[in-house]
Amino acid sequence: MALRRARGMLLRLVRRRPAAVAFGIALTAPALWLEFGSRHSAWWTDGLALVLGATGVALIWSGLTGPRPDWIEAVKSSKKDG
Repeated sequence: MALRRARGMLLRLVRRRPAAVAFGIALTAPALWLEFGSRHSAWWTDGLALVLGATGVALIWSGLTGPRPDWIEAVKSSKKDG
């Protein structure tokens, strides 16, 4: 049940483009710091940086490009041939 709620919150976040970019930056910044600036090298920080960074970049990308439509309707030409 909690996993379904988290999925729903994530899908609603992606629909709000400015919030998705802001939240993506908020996730990517600590991931970059963990990967490149941290003095500690525990085994779990690499995985945490990877998950935070990938989620943050995906949110930034979806915020910049917007959600993809489910289908694209064919455009019919209004000109009659002949």
